[in-house]
Amino acid sequence: MNKRQFLGAVAAAGALPSLGAAHPKAERGPALLTVTGAIAKPNRGGFDRVADQMMHRQRLTFDKAFTFDFAALAALPAITIKPTLEYDGRPHTLSGPLLVDVLKAAGAQTGDSSNLILRAVDGYAVAVALARAKAQRYIVATHLDGAPMALGGLGPLWAIYDADRVPEMASRPVGERFATCPWALYHIEVQA
Repeated sequence: MNKRQFLGAVAAAGALPSLGAAHPKAERGPALLTVTGAIAKPNRGGFDRVADQMMHRQRLTFDKAFTFDFAALAALPAITIKPTLEYDGRPHTLSGPLLVDVLKAAGAQTGDSSNLILRAVDGYAVAVALARAKAQRYIVATHLDGAPMALGGLGPLWAIYDADRVPEMASRPVGERFATCPWALYHIEVQA
């Protein structure tokens, strides 16, 4: 090999790492939502008493889970709803993926009688029949009025439906429409 061929080979080899760096593996953000229970596609192991302190304090345990960071939720098809909210009695725009699409992405193994336990960071938990979540088109809202929801407000995630479009709920006072809609949602347990 002559000097010119050697230098050409070194230059080409030096360019290869930078070509690979043009498409580095995307680093996952922190988990915002953990789905446990009857799931078939876990992407993390079981309960960790140190890493899962909030779950530990709420007496949760599991042997497998599927976690979503913000990017994973944002990658799912989003829909927009505009329910009247109890906090100011005005319609607000909320957007995010359908709850059933989130469950599908986690490989939830569900049937006609499946239930979901939706849990918020403050420990508030509510059981919702999967059939109801489908019929009322629950979403996992990530945005309120076009902006990501902050922790400490209603977010970063809120399981909610458009109560104004569900006749039996729209007839109720606005303060009674959202008992099954935990804001600051962080955990869903799928019960087959």
